[in-house]
Amino acid sequence: MAWQWFHRLGSPRWFYEKSTPWLPWLAAIAIVLLLVGGIWGLAYAPVDAKQGNSYRIIYIHVPAAFLAQGGYFIMAISGAVGLIWKMKLPYMVMKSAAPVGAALTFLALVTGSIWGKPTWGTWWEWDARITFMLILLFLYFGIMALQQAFTNRDTGDKASAILALAGTVNIPIIQKSVDWWYTLHQPATIKFVGKSSIDPSMLYPLLLMVIAFYVFYLWVLLLNTRAEILRRESRTRWVGELVEQKAGVKSL
Repeated sequence: MAWQWFHRLGSPRWFYEKSTPWLPWLAAIAIVLLLVGGIWGLAYAPVDAKQGNSYRIIYIHVPAAFLAQGGYFIMAISGAVGLIWKMKLPYMVMKSAAPVGAALTFLALVTGSIWGKPTWGTWWEWDARITFMLILLFLYFGIMALQQAFTNRDTGDKASAILALAGTVNIPIIQKSVDWWYTLHQPATIKFVGKSSIDPSMLYPLLLMVIAFYVFYLWVLLLNTRAEILRRESRTRWVGELVEQKAGVKSL
C-alpha cells in the first residue's frame, strides 16, 4: 500500500490535480503569517541593547538563510529520488526549486550586508559563514546552468542531480562554521537542543516569520513545479484536455 502511494505521488498528473486546492490555502496562510510576524517583529519587538533597531533585519535575513539551506536539501533529495527510482516528477521539483533557492540565498547575503554595515562597520567580510553561503549561491547557479547546458533533458537532469547531491557537503559546513571559525558572525543564538540565547520577546516573532517563509516557499515551489509539469507534459492527452477545458471556460 505504501509503495502504491509512493509511485502515485511520482505521477505528474496526479500531483498536478491533487495540489490544485492547496494553492489558495497556502497563499492565504503565507500572507497572514508574513503580515503578523512582520508587524510583530518590526514594530513591537523590543529594541536590542547593543544593536538598536538594526537587528530587526533578522526577521527577513534569518528565515531567508534557513530556507536557502533547507531548500537545497529539498532539491538534492528530489534529485536523488529521480536518480534512484527513475521518476519524472522529482526532477521537475528539483528544477523548480533551484531558482527559488538561489533567490533566497541572494536575499540572505544582501540582508546580511545591510545588517553588517551599521553593526560591524562593513558591508562584506570574507569570514567562513559568508564565504560558504556564497558557495551555496554558486551551487544553485551551477545546477541551473547544467539543466540548460544539455540538449538532452534527461542528461541535464541527471548531471544537475549529481551536482546537487555533491553540494550537500556545503550545508553542514555553513551551519557549523560559526563554531569552527569564529570571526565576524556570533555563535548561533537559536538552538534546537538547549536554551536559545535570544530573548523570547524577539524569538517568538522570529519563529513566526520562519514558519511564514516556509509556507511561502512551499506555495512558490508548487506554482513552479506545476508550470514545469505543464511544460514537460505539454504533448500528453491530459494536458491537452486541461487546456481545452480552460479555453472553454474562458469562452463562456
